[in-house]
Amino acid sequence: MILPSEDAGVGQSTYETLRTDIIFGRLAPASKLKLDDLRDTYGASVSTIREALNRLTTEELVLAEGQRGFFVAPMTAKDLVEIADLRILLECHALTLSFANGDTEWEGRIVSAHHKLHRMEQRMAANDVSVRESWKQYDWEFHQALISACDSASLLSLHGSVFDKYLRYQMRSLTFRGDKAAREHREMLDAAMDRDSERAKTILRSHIEGGVRHCLNNPNVLPNR
Repeated sequence: MILPSEDAGVGQSTYETLRTDIIFGRLAPASKLKLDDLRDTYGASVSTIREALNRLTTEELVLAEGQRGFFVAPMTAKDLVEIADLRILLECHALTLSFANGDTEWEGRIVSAHHKLHRMEQRMAANDVSVRESWKQYDWEFHQALISACDSASLLSLHGSVFDKYLRYQMRSLTFRGDKAAREHREMLDAAMDRDSERAKTILRSHIEGGVRHCLNNPNVLPNR
């Protein structure tokens, strides 16, 4: 997940902020991205905004439609299922590599990431939706920590891109799956400590598939399907 950085140049910062606003749903799916409005909102020139949107087009988070301009990529049930399948494929492969290579430092990253995620899950379970963006940030950090020892920068980058597309749907649902999701995270932590990649992959598949069902059953996610 790319978050806006304070020391980035204007072009990079604009790209990162736009990307984050799309992923977290502050820019609605299928909405038109008017260059003049974005210039005023993000405090960047039209050319800088256009460059950022072109970058996001290559990531399939923005659509460029000729003379009609730029639009936030729409969200569909078919797209969600395909993204989830791709995430399972990539993350399971990365888990196998990471569990084989992981050392004590890797274990520490996982334990730390899980601790932060668990704290946010407790608050979400108490209906504190004010932390939902922090909750999903720590969710990403936990899953990234699990695969961080895979020894493949390309695999980590591709997984991050797919995870962010999946995250768009989760942010639209606004709700937490509760104890089951939290328990699955704890079970993946335990599997990592035991270096049991097969068990971790089984839990991960169930975890992602459960997230897909949760999104598809929530009318806030895909109201027009």
